[in-house]
Amino acid sequence: MKTASIRAVIGGTLLMASSLISASAAQPLPVTPEHANSQRISVETQGSGTDVILIPGLASSRDVWADLSANLRKNHRIHLVELAGFASTPVIANPDGRVIAPAVDAIAEYIHAQHIKSPVIIGHSLGGEMALMLAARHPDLVGRVMVVDALPFYSLLFNPAATSETVAPQATAMRNSILGQSPEQFAEFQKVSIARLAKTEALRPALVAAGIHSDRKTIADAVYEVMVTDLRPELSRISAPIEVVYAYDTLFGVPAASVEAMYRKAYAAAPDIHFTQIDNSFHFVMLDQPERFSTVVKSFLNGDASQKQSQTD
Repeated sequence: MKTASIRAVIGGTLLMASSLISASAAQPLPVTPEHANSQRISVETQGSGTDVILIPGLASSRDVWADLSANLRKNHRIHLVELAGFASTPVIANPDGRVIAPAVDAIAEYIHAQHIKSPVIIGHSLGGEMALMLAARHPDLVGRVMVVDALPFYSLLFNPAATSETVAPQATAMRNSILGQSPEQFAEFQKVSIARLAKTEALRPALVAAGIHSDRKTIADAVYEVMVTDLRPELSRISAPIEVVYAYDTLFGVPAASVEAMYRKAYAAAPDIHFTQIDNSFHFVMLDQPERFSTVVKSFLNGDASQKQSQTD
């Protein structure tokens, strides 16, 4: 498989941002303050019905889910998560450099505090890895999981033989590079990255803006953490069904079968795993193909998306 070709489109995931201007009237639901991790996330809710928790990716706004939440809130209570330091959510002190794991614990605490029973967790990119971590480390709290265009170990994109130990120097270099960029360099890098991650050109300026407005240290710390976090050994702990939705486009420069094989190999240890391919899309599947993505999610929520191992347009 031409790993470099896939990386050219997908590999900018860690240095991207995502945002859409939401027209929905979301009502904020404060996280219970007595929990140590409560300020790690902010949550807004919409609608009523069965619970669905949506987690965006790196430097992403919750508004990346605007189209999906508008469709789902008629029959579901939607919990729109945003991480501290990303987009519009205020940054918090992060002396130990950990972003992802504490945020996952904060979501678990939120589920407990709000007495939510077996919610569906849907996460994009970094948020997809958070969804896996939540399901593996808090299996009693999760009903079903959908991972959108994410692997259980990000660094496999660079090296199929990578381990947390071998990739640590690269992760450190990446963190230092992000922190060392001038504002102008960082803004330009966002533009270049987003051009590879969102096929729909009209959406790109808002995506770039979300990244620029995110806290740089939080982004850098999250990049390091996701690069060295290998969740493959934890997949067997997940009791909830998992649906992996991934993008494919001929511009990737590799056969669809090669992309599918990469995902299947990475998730081989998961006991209940199914895959759905969405064509004509880059990394931001929910933005490039909103109608198709919404249809897949609705099928997943109705319990019949897992009947097919792979779907294409």
